[in-house]
Amino acid sequence: MKERLLNELSDVFCMNKGEYNLTKFQDLQLSEALVKGVLKMGFEEATPIQAETIPVALTGVDVLGQAQTGTGKTAAFGIPTIERIDSKARQVQALVLAPTRELAIQVAEELNKIGESKRVYALPVYGGQQIDRQIRGLKKNPQIVVATPGRLMDHMKRKTIKLDEIQTVILDEADEMLNMGFVEDIETILAGLPAERQTLLFSATMPPQIKKIAERFMKSPTIIKVKAKEMTVENINQQFLELREGQKFDTLCRLIDIDSPELSIIFARTKKRVDEVTEALIKRGYTADGLHGDLTQSKRDQVIRRFKNGTIDILVATDVAARGLDISGVTHVYNFDVPQDPESYVHRIGRTGRAGKTGTALTFITPREFGQVKAIERVTNKKMNRRHVPTIAEVLEGNQKQAAEELIERVQAGDFKAYTQLATELLEEYEAVEILAAALRGLTKEPDSTPVEISYADPIRVKRQGGRNDRGGYRGNRSGGGERRGGGDRGGRSGGGGGYRGKRSGGDDRRRSDDRRRSDDRGPRRPRD
Repeated sequence: MKERLLNELSDVFCMNKGEYNLTKFQDLQLSEALVKGVLKMGFEEATPIQAETIPVALTGVDVLGQAQTGTGKTAAFGIPTIERIDSKARQVQALVLAPTRELAIQVAEELNKIGESKRVYALPVYGGQQIDRQIRGLKKNPQIVVATPGRLMDHMKRKTIKLDEIQTVILDEADEMLNMGFVEDIETILAGLPAERQTLLFSATMPPQIKKIAERFMKSPTIIKVKAKEMTVENINQQFLELREGQKFDTLCRLIDIDSPELSIIFARTKKRVDEVTEALIKRGYTADGLHGDLTQSKRDQVIRRFKNGTIDILVATDVAARGLDISGVTHVYNFDVPQDPESYVHRIGRTGRAGKTGTALTFITPREFGQVKAIERVTNKKMNRRHVPTIAEVLEGNQKQAAEELIERVQAGDFKAYTQLATELLEEYEAVEILAAALRGLTKEPDSTPVEISYADPIRVKRQGGRNDRGGYRGNRSGGGERRGGGDRGGRSGGGGGYRGKRSGGDDRRRSDDRRRSDDRGPRRPRD
């Protein structure tokens, strides 16, 4: 029975826009307190994954959900879990496993907002934070614990967490936990939980290992799947630019100047690249900060807080460091380096185009990486549009238009009465067009050509034959080191904007990026670069 269900993922609870009718949370048979909490968060209609999952999960059965990030799956499992919790019982009744500390924090924050009206409290538990502080938090008996597997195992060994009253366990982004090497920890954790419990598993993809976990630890799960065309990319304008490695940074600056994003995330392949791109952006006058696995937890929290409140408007990040970030208002995602596989691409661009809003995703590819575009298009079922590399003249024209719009806004605001006398005197001496042109030049941001240095990165190579992996995509060779093959661009000075001097990566880049290592979750020690 289980095998049949697991093999029929594509036929069960599949949804598309033509078949789905909007469902309000008031129609999902939730308690008044919980509906109040959800509406307070600004939610009105349930997303497809929420509308299908919540009624099923409320009955207490196991659920196997396939959904990408950005589809609202945290509320999909959080709402029924909180509804079934006894708020008067001060003990851990639900456990959420998440692959990264950032996602654990984000999930806990959302669960606390949902459960506020019911007085249900969620505590995040993750590596990188002092364990004594977490022990004190656990002694306050939260009803929900959101944990990364490594740190949860530490607490289980120390006997500082009690899991004998667990009623519901949720595996969030299960495929990512498997990719990060947590499969044994997950099996150990699940084996140590009460046999009579509800298990909810959510994953963007369904590789064989996920199916094995479902078969072993779940009881006849109801399967809910969101089709690929419903996954995060519908509201996102996807574009790519084909260029040389040495053109990337100047092109990035020009795009930022032309697009004027409210908030943007730039994805780079390694921690070293994140640091270099961040430093280069700051040199060029942008407000930016970086996020990767070598930062202390307090520094990570500070960076995310600054980005959320708009103190910085550009976040440069590695894939894992940014996974699980749910920040409203991100209008643009720039893939400075093409992602390792199509699924990572979907996770990246899912940072924008959220909650029904539109977004833009731009991906830089070198000539030898063009195969990645085709692989991405196959997974997302959506064509990526080619965009040409903007020229300095186009940047200047865009900046001039922005300056004109700013000037018009000031005129319409009428906040210039104190300057009318001075303006009248100037008009007696100069022509109006001359004065206006001078004002526009003062407001126009000139293209910056401050020299910067970004390390060279080897291109991603697509395995065209026999290269399919269990996740349905294509994997190229790992970047960031090893022997170079063929010629290609070695960096060099970029044209047009000037200032970019590529350089070869040092020995540090020859090691695999630590962002996906389990040690990043194990505790406060800093991973090697």
